[in-house]
Amino acid sequence: MAVLRDIPYGNFNFLVDLGDGNTEGAQAGFSEVSGLSMTVEVIEYRLGNMAESGAMKIPGRAHYGDVTLKRGIIGSLNLFQWIDQVRNGDIAARRTVTISLLSEDRTAPVTTWKLRRAWPVRFAAAPLVAASREIAIEELVLAHERLELE
Repeated sequence: MAVLRDIPYGNFNFLVDLGDGNTEGAQAGFSEVSGLSMTVEVIEYRLGNMAESGAMKIPGRAHYGDVTLKRGIIGSLNLFQWIDQVRNGDIAARRTVTISLLSEDRTAPVTTWKLRRAWPVRFAAAPLVAASREIAIEELVLAHERLELE
């Protein structure tokens, strides 16, 4: 699915599917997605009879960074209801979350990240300040067990 080209894509056209198939409207609209990352541990190993003094490096376990989603508070309870399921012990609350970067004309995904077995681990609302002119933002942080890129 990834589309190769010489000029990098902008990061401002994207869709988020929280595992419920909905990517339209304000409930599925996010202003920011951050934390899409993966790290593989390095295991150093050396045999006692190796001629070189350095160690071999072997890939170890993969670690996936938590992903943060932000959107303006719109009165929807879907993010809170999802973390509430987790808080109440519902293991079935894990989902495959799909984040798609779109072409400039928004007709097709050019890169897609899939967070496998994702669930919310943090929900936060923005501070409410009477003298502020900023948009009230809510934030959902997701843990996941695997990151795939298409």
